[in-house]
Amino acid sequence: MDFCMEDKRQDQEERREKRRKRRIRNQILAYAVLILLIAAAAGIAVAGVKQITKAARQRQQSQEENQSMLEGMLDEEEEIQVPTAEPQPPVEMTREERLDEYVDAGIAVMPLEDKVAGLFVVTPEAITGVGTAVQAGDGTRQALEQYAVGGLIYFKKNIESEEQLREMLQNTASYARYPLFFAVDEEGGSVARLAEAGVGPAVDTARAIGETADPQNAYQAGVTIGAALSGLGFNLDLAPVADLASVEGSVMEERAYGADAQTASPFVASMVQGLKEQNVAACLKHFPGNGATTQDAHTGQAVSTRTAEEFKSQELAVFQAGIDAGADMVMVSHMIATGLTGEDDRTPCSLSKKIVTELLRGEMGYNGVVITDSLDMAAITDYYSADEAAVEALLAGCDMLLMPEDFEAAYNGVLQAVKDGRIDEKRIDDCLRRIYRIKWADRVD
Repeated sequence: MDFCMEDKRQDQEERREKRRKRRIRNQILAYAVLILLIAAAAGIAVAGVKQITKAARQRQQSQEENQSMLEGMLDEEEEIQVPTAEPQPPVEMTREERLDEYVDAGIAVMPLEDKVAGLFVVTPEAITGVGTAVQAGDGTRQALEQYAVGGLIYFKKNIESEEQLREMLQNTASYARYPLFFAVDEEGGSVARLAEAGVGPAVDTARAIGETADPQNAYQAGVTIGAALSGLGFNLDLAPVADLASVEGSVMEERAYGADAQTASPFVASMVQGLKEQNVAACLKHFPGNGATTQDAHTGQAVSTRTAEEFKSQELAVFQAGIDAGADMVMVSHMIATGLTGEDDRTPCSLSKKIVTELLRGEMGYNGVVITDSLDMAAITDYYSADEAAVEALLAGCDMLLMPEDFEAAYNGVLQAVKDGRIDEKRIDDCLRRIYRIKWADRVD
């Protein structure tokens, strides 16, 4: 039965093929006859009336000869091949191209309000209004529905136990429309929120690790901290410190791996690698080098008198090592660096286009996420309102805004600046592309 059906099918296909060839032959014949008729008509007009009879006989003879020739051509064994377009091989996209396409598609459907909110990393208290957040319930759900912030940062006061912390982060993630950065300062030593709360590993200070002269110890610190963070639900560590304790009494004396680039660079790069192996994003801080001052931006202006040559040969070399190791973010400090911006320029680095766009982006070629240091520090709040600081940071070239003094004022200020045209919406989209290349990196093979 199967053979009969196959024979029948083949017979039908052969008949269809013969009909197709017949149509093609008839079309060719028709076109040929038409061409000959036109040529004949022209010949008649030229020859005149006396030649009509002769031309008609010649035309008929020519038609018969050409038709015979064409029929012969069509009856040849060789089949007429209908030209078909050659199939083009599919264009192979790189992983980066696929990721960019995915990110662009996601950003394209975001409302402006969500785009702007996505630039902020804030405390849970800043959006919920509670005194101290230790759980995530309806208040967190409602807050994230209103403000689709880009990330949340947690401190010792938010941590009661591993179980409580893990549940709080899991619930928060489930309420968010877009993926969140769950951030914490976990450098080791005295700046270690989990360790301070008794739920994370105790790791030596950067200074103590640097004194071992073995960068492998920094790598192991990154692995240890990263494993603890990822196990609890964190995906961003605001570490390592890439500053140098380059002046006597440096504000970064315990938090820096050393006083010179040659010493510190391999340690910074190693800790970045350790964190990333545990799927935790690393954030280098505090660009262009907070350790070159004895003043603390938490309490007021901090000014460095270091020259541009000193910065470029020392501090910037350390940051470059961390960037080359794959750091996802760079945090910009509020320090004033007149050696880089000009003697009369008192703009904090975090609000300075010369520092962020021209130096970090331009000269150093960095294309990752740039985040401000905490905008609730006195170095900012004593001189700028929350909305002014947020807008100026974005205009300078920063992508993310950390902990403004008044989140709602900062958010509304940026939103209005976009609506007014002071900040181009394309600039916001550029920020989000860099942010979501990190957040959605695991969604593309």
